[in-house]
Amino acid sequence: MTKKTGIFVGSFNPFTVGHDNIVTRALPLFDRLVIGVVGDQVHKPNMPSAEERMKAISELYADEPRIEVKPYYGLAVDFAKAENAHFIVKGVRSVKDFEYEREQADVNRQIAGVETLLLYSEPQYSSISSTMVRELQHFGVDVEAFLPKRWMRNE
Repeated sequence: MTKKTGIFVGSFNPFTVGHDNIVTRALPLFDRLVIGVVGDQVHKPNMPSAEERMKAISELYADEPRIEVKPYYGLAVDFAKAENAHFIVKGVRSVKDFEYEREQADVNRQIAGVETLLLYSEPQYSSISSTMVRELQHFGVDVEAFLPKRWMRNE
């Protein structure tokens, strides 16, 4: 029997409570969920290496055998094919996110036959982004509330 596999991809710099919420909500839909961490070719200032981000996320889900954390380079649909996944999971916080993800989903379906599953952000997470967390950190603000509790024990 083929396992139903989904992928959840991003730079996860850092992996926030919003990301964790999407993973938690998507997991019951799949036998296997692969968290794809964008490789180091992404040019963002002071971004930890893919290995560092993967290690932190892997530790977060160490007790969940259905979750795997892997690096990916290139197109998400190519990563999906390599993982034998037919679904890309995406979180959507706003209309702006929705429009962007809808366009990506259309293209991904056309070029690779991969479906996109959109999970709408729960209201308490709709303003949280990795960019916002990084900016707050830059100015010395405590960002503990925006990172998964399990994450905090790993830092």
